[in-house]
Amino acid sequence: MTNRFLYFAFVLAAIFAVSRIDGFAQTRTRSSAPAPAGLMSSLPKSDAVAQIKMKQLFNEAMPRILANNPTRMAQVNTSVENFKTRTGLDPRMFDEVALGVSFTFPGEGTAKAQTVALAKGAYSSTALVTAGSLAAPGKYRQEKYQGKTIYIFTLDESISVLGVLDFRINELAVYPLDANTLALGDLASVQSVIDVARASKRGNAELIALASRNPNAVIGFGANMSQQLISSVDLIGNAPIGAELGNLKQVYGSVGTTEKDLELFLGGKAVSPQAASSLSNTLNVLKEVGSAFVGRLSGARRVFATSALTNLRIVADANELQIRTAVPSADIGPLIGN
Repeated sequence: MTNRFLYFAFVLAAIFAVSRIDGFAQTRTRSSAPAPAGLMSSLPKSDAVAQIKMKQLFNEAMPRILANNPTRMAQVNTSVENFKTRTGLDPRMFDEVALGVSFTFPGEGTAKAQTVALAKGAYSSTALVTAGSLAAPGKYRQEKYQGKTIYIFTLDESISVLGVLDFRINELAVYPLDANTLALGDLASVQSVIDVARASKRGNAELIALASRNPNAVIGFGANMSQQLISSVDLIGNAPIGAELGNLKQVYGSVGTTEKDLELFLGGKAVSPQAASSLSNTLNVLKEVGSAFVGRLSGARRVFATSALTNLRIVADANELQIRTAVPSADIGPLIGN
């Protein structure tokens, strides 16, 4: 249900942060003791995982970003209220969300993402049932799987993330994993969570460690890379840099927030120190090219690009590529939805 979002987070972000100067960055110190796996440890085996601190996102990051864009902030709140009405779930009541994504490749140059989410926080099973009973005929049903009840809502609607990323939800399956945790996704994904809970399997330890490197981040992610995945995105797979990106085994990163800035760190584990150094050199060249184009921008775009490019740092450390930058949160809001 979040294919576009995941492509952005796990594949495109590293390149667009440099070539289009659309990046943010993390604190410069790496945590030597990763945070506990927590909610992500209950995900089924995945090609990519992410964790999002929802209260921090809604209460801190979004108000700062949209402080100068009240119209967009109102639209976000309206979207949340509509989702609450349709499903009985209020995303603002969740403390944390964990995402697991599995990729399949049905044809050459194409990829399909299957996403499951685990949401931890306050919710009401009664509200779920009530929302289902109020739904139009044919828009809600319950199914049994392994003796468990799964609630399925037919939404058939597009969801906008900050007015930038749009994705469509057709059916949303919801299963109460415990008193504080819900599994959400398509039916097959939610069934896989039930299977994991029954078997106590944990198959994402390495990715979870990557996603947890910055315990203070609002968002953290880790993903396994493959040539198939890179080739499935035309803007990357067909570009000259695509061959160098094929030397990345994993990518990871985090988004953090301070009183003033939104910060992003993006990292990649390459097959060798030489491969990491080569990609770092290539991206630094792109950074210089980007500098030449900033002057062609105007208004809020120029302000944003100048901040991002000025703070952009790209280095190779052994076999790892590291990209960091930061922009004032107030510089982002005017761009959202435009």
